[in-house]
Amino acid sequence: MKVIIPVAGVGTRLRPHTITQPKVLLNVAGHPMIYYIVDELIRKKIADSIIFITGHQGEKIEHYLNSTFNFRFDYVKQRETLGLGHAVLCAKGKFDPIKKEDVLIILGDTLFDVNLKDMVKSRYSVIGVKKVDDPRRFGVVEKDKKGFIKRLVEKPASKEVSPSSDAIVGIYLLKNSTLLFDSIEHIIRNKITTKGEYQLTDALEIMLRQNEKMVSYNVHGWLDCGKPETLLQTNRYLLGKKSNDYKIKGSKINKPVYIGKNVTLENCIIGPNATINDGCLIRNSIVDNSIIDNNCHIENAVVTDSLVGRNSKIIKKRLNLNLGEFSEI
Repeated sequence: MKVIIPVAGVGTRLRPHTITQPKVLLNVAGHPMIYYIVDELIRKKIADSIIFITGHQGEKIEHYLNSTFNFRFDYVKQRETLGLGHAVLCAKGKFDPIKKEDVLIILGDTLFDVNLKDMVKSRYSVIGVKKVDDPRRFGVVEKDKKGFIKRLVEKPASKEVSPSSDAIVGIYLLKNSTLLFDSIEHIIRNKITTKGEYQLTDALEIMLRQNEKMVSYNVHGWLDCGKPETLLQTNRYLLGKKSNDYKIKGSKINKPVYIGKNVTLENCIIGPNATINDGCLIRNSIVDNSIIDNNCHIENAVVTDSLVGRNSKIIKKRLNLNLGEFSEI
């Protein structure tokens, strides 16, 4: 199966971190967020081919993936950020124009707790969904009595007029790649846009009109990494699933935490829900509910609910931070 992963977004809501790092390389629970998606695709042998749609700082993404995984990736640059539909169309050249190939599309900046192996067995095209309290922020699906999707509604005006509470979460299995690309080209030719962008949702509507059978698949864990507070929520969720036991003399470790390689802790309280990445030096400090990136120096400080970029230094402070790389406080 071919997999398309768009990673061209600039991640403005996560600045200053995304000024120096692509959004998908920001660390959660010890790995860049893109690691979790790619690791599952390769480990569970779901993908024969993985195509990344790159843009902003794409060379850093390529370097990380090529140096981390023993897998041949394809990279296609999206030269203009014209929407998700346009990003997916950039991968058209990697598909046989005659065959109706299966394609799995996964947004690179959102993590999912979902059984992909089960999802890709479907006879029909699949849209991943999750029930939400307020559907106004999302696209939602409307199904017929047999459970097939009959309509997609992008950001309904109110909860009352929304056809369902099944929000589209950013994972799609489409059984006919030829029809997918034809549908995207149709919306571009006819300048069909949503908020000025060519959206995948509009192309999927075209596919429904062409009698493509689609069903929904319930995604239980939908882990948003788009803002500092949701990145910390995702960090907490992942740590809760995989936290190791750490015993460090002279320091107290409150699980769940992640502590990387070559980390020095002296007279510290770490955690809960703290990620301390490689090469950090922390003395006489408390760090909880935070992500501390590589090679940071923290001393005589209390750091909570914070994102701290690599190579930063914090001395004698009690802080809640969103601190970019190479900063000093």
